[in-house]
Amino acid sequence: MPASPSTARAINDRLALRLLQQEGPLTAGQLKQLTGLSRPTVADLVERLGAAGLIAVVGEAGEQRRGPNAKVYGIVADRAHLAAVDVRTEGVAVAVADLVGRVLAEASVPIAGDTGTGPALEQAVTLVERVAKEAGAERLHTVGIGAPGLVDPSNGELRDSTGLPEWHRRLVATLQERLPEARVSVENETNLAALAEQRDGVAQDRDTFVLLWLGHGTGAAVVLDGALRRGASGGTGEIGFLPVPGTAALPSATDCEGGFHSLASSAAVVSLAAECGMPATPGEQTSAVGVVRAAVAVVRAAADGGPGPGKEPAAHDAEGAVRASGTGSSGSSTLLPGAAPTPGSSAPLLPGGAAPVPGAGFRTPSAEEPPPTAPAAARFLNALADRLAVGVASVVAILDPGCVVLGGEVGQAGGEELASRVRDRIARMTPLPTEVRATTLGGGAVLRGALLTARDRAQEVLFTPGEPPPRSSPGW
Repeated sequence: MPASPSTARAINDRLALRLLQQEGPLTAGQLKQLTGLSRPTVADLVERLGAAGLIAVVGEAGEQRRGPNAKVYGIVADRAHLAAVDVRTEGVAVAVADLVGRVLAEASVPIAGDTGTGPALEQAVTLVERVAKEAGAERLHTVGIGAPGLVDPSNGELRDSTGLPEWHRRLVATLQERLPEARVSVENETNLAALAEQRDGVAQDRDTFVLLWLGHGTGAAVVLDGALRRGASGGTGEIGFLPVPGTAALPSATDCEGGFHSLASSAAVVSLAAECGMPATPGEQTSAVGVVRAAVAVVRAAADGGPGPGKEPAAHDAEGAVRASGTGSSGSSTLLPGAAPTPGSSAPLLPGGAAPVPGAGFRTPSAEEPPPTAPAAARFLNALADRLAVGVASVVAILDPGCVVLGGEVGQAGGEELASRVRDRIARMTPLPTEVRATTLGGGAVLRGALLTARDRAQEVLFTPGEPPPRSSPGW
């Protein structure tokens, strides 16, 4: 049955808008070529979209023909503003962007574990409002939130969890109350990180893959045939509860201690580093990111012509590697092309855009203690790869994804040094060919995924005629 004229117009309009999103500003001639539509049809849709305030002339392009230059059309980026929120147990990060996903402002604040629910909510909501103001957004059209925990697929809300702060679960309702015109939704942080890896990261060439999240805790996201799989209750990927050998007990329905979490959580990684002779003292001044990055730096320094196995590296080389592993200094925290640093942000974003973590820096060894040696660093990375391979092998045996991405801040810190070690172990443990890749997005993948989701939802509403979809419906 052929489409009605109105349906055909809607399909053509949406196709043109998607091309303008993907390709950037285009002339009418380029739209004709890319869509395959006739010149009169393209002229009609350009006029229609312009009248709707969705596109505008953004410049001119000289073409190899006589006559005036061709007009270049682009999406009206300030037609709507979007916010992405990355919620962690220790803080929150926010980015505000325009309709095409260009980041206009971003900032983060730490929220102490002993902060009450009310004050924590106020800090988080106030940050969203402040960043929106700095971005020049009079109002927010869509807000996407990434948070740890299970999201109920029936209503799109975070399920109650004894292991997470109460303010996490109440943040959606509080933001919706303070921003009544905005569409606010929440998604599991690991799922959002997987979306970012699929769109902008190391999984762009994969329709099927698994993201193993390595941060404060552990998690996994499963993408099969291009679609995220959440499971019957939204719990697909709760790999922290996976029973594994080498732990003192089994996990319970309310506590993942004893599961894979006990092998690969941030605290477990720091403890393992100390056992392997890395100069790390468990406590506030040490982090998993720091010890992993320090170990990688020492191993690479040795491979690049440093001291041979069993020999101490020069003190200044080792200490420099450890200092370089600290996460206190950062480069650009831009999430998408066009992002700008935020003047006066409450705290700097970590490399990759992650929210600041208390004690994220790696402690420089004192003069009394020796710097890390290459054998100790290699021993630590090998032991960590042994642990990660247990979880990865379980995922591979059940899903055969063909590709596993080591994500999160720890996955990024380990880089190819850690990924290659896990890859070698998986090759010996399973007959199923599996690539193991290290993320390049790190902890910033959650915020990026939340922004991509918010952009998709906003465009779904603005680019599609008819009633908008329910505000709380989980996307992707």
